[in-house]
Amino acid sequence: MEANTRSTGRLPAAFLTPGSSSFMDFLSEHQPEMLPGKRQLPPTQGVIEAPHGTTIVAVTFPGGVVLAGDRRATMGNVIAQRDIEKVFPADEYSAVGIAGTAGLAVEMVKLFQLELEHFEKVEGAQLSLEGKANRLSTMIRANLGMAMQGLAVVPLFAGYDVDRERGRIFSYDVTGGRSEEHNFSATGSGSVFARGAMKKLFRGDLTEEQATTLVVQALYDAADDDSATGGPDVARRIYPIVTVITEDGFRRLTDDESSGIARSVLERRLEQPDGPRAALL
Repeated sequence: MEANTRSTGRLPAAFLTPGSSSFMDFLSEHQPEMLPGKRQLPPTQGVIEAPHGTTIVAVTFPGGVVLAGDRRATMGNVIAQRDIEKVFPADEYSAVGIAGTAGLAVEMVKLFQLELEHFEKVEGAQLSLEGKANRLSTMIRANLGMAMQGLAVVPLFAGYDVDRERGRIFSYDVTGGRSEEHNFSATGSGSVFARGAMKKLFRGDLTEEQATTLVVQALYDAADDDSATGGPDVARRIYPIVTVITEDGFRRLTDDESSGIARSVLERRLEQPDGPRAALL
């Protein structure tokens, strides 16, 4: 971009040239070095040690979708942070939970938020939920070079589809491959344990309250078997971040609400350490 436009008070020509409604496309054309995936990393041997976010879970219910995450970040076998936030609003009707390299993931989320906001300002309308999922897929694919060096970002995207009037969940792989998940999903190191818990507890007629309890139960099971996933920490008052997206939009449960659910789960676990059991028949 032209550096001398500041003295004249005029916007650079790049800002006045018609083009794509994508902010990422704009950066790619005019300042590609500002995109995370375009940065050149020095040659490395072995995996780069960086804090990693761990487990994210999501479940649908008739009125929308719940997206939640634990609070632990790890670096190798060390707990790097106990209260990291991994679930963020993408816009009014969607949210994204991050797993993988925490620093890059948070930066990607901020760019994704800006991408959606930029599109809405330029086009005067929001992207469809599927369009948002596709945009996130493109951003993950652009990070493939860093993923090959151990700096992968694997988010979980969820939102309320105002056209279909229901909650939807999208999962990704490190190459940007996108899949729509039905009923529930999980990503991160504890996802296999969380998914097993949700598989046994999910019902098609869950209420919002039951759905929020289900995701906390799933995160507890993940923390029980995966050392990189943090469970509710009563002593430090650190509880999972739980968000709900409905036709009314995105809402993050307050600390009192999330702590109430977590404490209720902990009390039940005193009697049933392995959690609630599904009926055999």
